Amino acid sequence: MPAPDQILAALADLANQWKTLAIVWHVYFIALIAMLFFLHPSRRLVGILLSLPLLSVSALAWSSGNPFNGGLFALAAIAMLILAFRLSVEPVNWAPTWVAAAGAAMFVFGWVYPHFLNTPSFVPYLYAAPVGIVPCPTLSIVIGVALMLDGLESRGWSLVLAAMGIFYALFGALRLGVTIDLVMLLGALLLAAVVLMHGTTARKQVLAH
Repeated sequence: MPAPDQILAALADLANQWKTLAIVWHVYFIALIAMLFFLHPSRRLVGILLSLPLLSVSALAWSSGNPFNGGLFALAAIAMLILAFRLSVEPVNWAPTWVAAAGAAMFVFGWVYPHFLNTPSFVPYLYAAPVGIVPCPTLSIVIGVALMLDGLESRGWSLVLAAMGIFYALFGALRLGVTIDLVMLLGALLLAAVVLMHGTTARKQVLAH
């Protein structure tokens, strides 16, 4: 495995070479949030739309000579897409207020992810943070939306996403020294806890009947 400095340099190169694509992904997420508020899309559609940014990260990782990230993100995205196509066509539901608030915070964290861009001011992070480009901001913003929507009420889909978040948060913080990734760790653990508690509650309701 390359040294941490080499990994960080490669991620920074991606973030700065693909700023235009990052802006496109920011617009994508604005449109997605607007859709959630005004069109009430199905869980299936949202699950599919939230899986696509992971494919973008995979493609750019392969293009930059990082087969580990490329392969892992491809596998996660494919798994999430397969699971998304099995989701209900019922409209998405908002999570309880405190979970939705945590999700909104995670969304903002991913949106302005303050790392990798070479810029003298913070302003470019407001529209060109490397969402859809490198792992952690992408996973953070997707986890944020998933939390706001109660994990799409899908244990499998959410656990794949949470597992990716936990792994990359720990790798980023412990191996690469990017301690802000611990914020994503909290979001990923919360997502896993939310969907696992849903499963426990559902089983108790079945047993009660």
